[in-house]
Amino acid sequence: MAQISVRDVSKIYKDGVKAVDNVNLGIENKEFMVLVGPSGCGKSTTLRMIAGLEEMSGGNIWIGNRLVNDVPAKDRDIAMVFQNYALYPHMSVLENMSFGLRLRKYPKHEIVRRVQEATEILGIKHLLERRPRQLSGGERQRVALGRAIVRKPQAFLFDEPLSNLDAKLRVQMRTEIHKLRLRLQTTFVYVTHDQTEAMTLGDRIVVMKDGKIQQCADPMTIYDKPANKFVASFIGSPPINLMRGRIIKKERKYYFDEGKFQVKLVEDMYGVMAVYEGKEVIFGIRAEDIYDKLFVSEASPENTIRAACEVVEPLGSEVYLYLHSGRNTFIARVGAHNRPEVNRDMDLVLDMSKVHFFERETEKTIV
Repeated sequence: MAQISVRDVSKIYKDGVKAVDNVNLGIENKEFMVLVGPSGCGKSTTLRMIAGLEEMSGGNIWIGNRLVNDVPAKDRDIAMVFQNYALYPHMSVLENMSFGLRLRKYPKHEIVRRVQEATEILGIKHLLERRPRQLSGGERQRVALGRAIVRKPQAFLFDEPLSNLDAKLRVQMRTEIHKLRLRLQTTFVYVTHDQTEAMTLGDRIVVMKDGKIQQCADPMTIYDKPANKFVASFIGSPPINLMRGRIIKKERKYYFDEGKFQVKLVEDMYGVMAVYEGKEVIFGIRAEDIYDKLFVSEASPENTIRAACEVVEPLGSEVYLYLHSGRNTFIARVGAHNRPEVNRDMDLVLDMSKVHFFERETEKTIV
């Protein structure tokens, strides 16, 4: 078990492409840290530099109290689980799981004990004599996890381990990884492009874009208080609704004017938003913070808008409404009982205490 410290780490390829740009990150002992972002954002490259599989262009990495810049991957005392499992096809499950220990000349009784322990944790004892080609995707991933567990490393590094699995297996394996983390009580660094995995697994989430960290915080802070427009739009399903408009003032009250509708800001926002009076900003509201007025007991006309319902998408326990204000399209997530008529106007209530505002030029969060 160990802390991991990444300080001013960069990766620049020979063609000048900067994959990782001056990243600073502290991962605590026993913490589950998730690196998330779109393809090409630098998350896997950062993980591979921690593992020692990718050479750094600059900066320092510590694992525990040891500077590991010049330490080979095999001597960093970490275990990595890959997207493609990386199992030896000619070896049995038992041979795959014990291979690393045999290379390190562990005593036979210790190898047997560790493999037995790992197979019991993962429920794969009955698979020990099979070859990888005889296993399902979920079973292969369990074997890859088992091979990492038997090492008893200071930290586990996961590089998109569930992306090759179907939707049902992903949910199942996500639960298994969560249980595994609770049982092993060690440090996990997990890379994914799936924001659902990030939200459900991580103690903290690092959101990356263009090789830079956009925000690092616990999942609910990332969701409720995004640092900028990119974080707000990347985390959350469906994505946050974003609209351009102006801040205006009428009768000592501040409003967001979208062009086709106006909604009043809550008074707590007045002090911050006063400096944006007359300026264009980006307005953000999540789908679950938009309600059908028919199902709201009390609604102020100052936070009620009219929009056309273009599509109704039932999803079992909830319904997505695809709406158009006349200028912007947006989504509302409502209860399963709520199914308005398509191509009809409807009144919607916005929860203005939950909205976000972003600067037009910098896209940084205002409120």
